[in-house]
Amino acid sequence: MYELIIIGGGPGGIAAGVYAARKKIKTLLITETFGGQSLVSADIQNWIGTKSVSGFDFAKMLEEHLRAQEDIEIVDSDVVVAVEKIDDGFRVKTKAEKAFEAKYLFIASGSRRKKLNVPGEQALDGKGVSYCSICDAPLFKGKDVAVIGGGNAGLEAVIDLFPYASKIYILEYNEALKGDPVTQEKMKANPKVEVITMAQTIEILGTDMVAGLKYKDRKTGETKELALGGVFVEVGAIPNADFVKGLVEMNEFGEIIADPKTQQTSTYGIWAAGDVSDVRHKQNNISAGDAIKAILDIDDMLHKK
Repeated sequence: MYELIIIGGGPGGIAAGVYAARKKIKTLLITETFGGQSLVSADIQNWIGTKSVSGFDFAKMLEEHLRAQEDIEIVDSDVVVAVEKIDDGFRVKTKAEKAFEAKYLFIASGSRRKKLNVPGEQALDGKGVSYCSICDAPLFKGKDVAVIGGGNAGLEAVIDLFPYASKIYILEYNEALKGDPVTQEKMKANPKVEVITMAQTIEILGTDMVAGLKYKDRKTGETKELALGGVFVEVGAIPNADFVKGLVEMNEFGEIIADPKTQQTSTYGIWAAGDVSDVRHKQNNISAGDAIKAILDIDDMLHKK
């Protein structure tokens, strides 16, 4: 039996793995891939200490740091599909039909962005299609862009783009934006912004890079087109937490509720951090910091400090 199983290979999982190894905690880390959602980013400019790095190189950097540790075991190219409570800890089952046991669990399995599922979206992901305005807004300086989604995430994406984009369209599927009124006022006060409601995005245009998008005017049925240099998709995210449903407390969005002081969940022996948790800001640096906080708390528990 391991003392700790870490689930996830993004910044949170890797930070947890490095710290657990350095604390000599008997640890297994399970991940499908390394890098988390940032793997598809063309250019990451806000990872502290690194001026600029591609998502691919970022993932490689994280993996190399983890594998440099002597006291950790790694199972990659596999996914956790179930967790069950046992007398002295937890049993973790994977898609490859493997089973592992540990006294404690740390979950940093992240989330997956909801997609529009329209032509062009997948092909242009990382080539003008973005799912993180804080990460990628500086890459769109002087360009016309569209933000898809009129909830708070969409409104905040528009505000993140204020210093960079020359024109910002915000497309909302329904008759009115859903975000907070105060944020709406701030957004609408900027002359760069144009709000388009009753708009159903039907295609993202471009060959090597985003060149525009087509949307259907749901009032008239007419198909319209915008010339663009970027598209930000902000229609929500889905936490990768199905494997612990019913085992830990979650909020209405399916995020694992974690104590911000320790990252402990409602279930003794399980900690969570990063995008799978109810943390307010979904950021690589925050995920790593919260993961380290969790490992230090786990170390305290193991040694009853």
